[in-house]
Amino acid sequence: MPVGKSGLQKEVLHLYRRALRMAKNKPEAVRPKFSLFVRYNFRTNATKISSRNVSYIEHLLRQGKKQIEQYEDPAVKDCFVSREMTEWASKNLTSHA
Repeated sequence: MPVGKSGLQKEVLHLYRRALRMAKNKPEAVRPKFSLFVRYNFRTNATKISSRNVSYIEHLLRQGKKQIEQYEDPAVKDCFVSREMTEWASKNLTSHA
């Protein structure tokens, strides 16, 4: 019998989808940067943190919500993508295409 997602898992997925929607609302030229920023941060945190570390996940959710609220501002037109993020993308995202 399949087990449903926990409330915390639903919150994380909701925040992830919200972040990807935010990226789609940015100027076309910088959408890939915003998408990479979102994917990198969510995926690297997912691999670094134990799913049992609820208090830290809740902390990251609060931090992520604040950050996304800032990035949702129409005045924000670009974001910083580090070399580490770019290297991560070349290893992880192109292999799934």
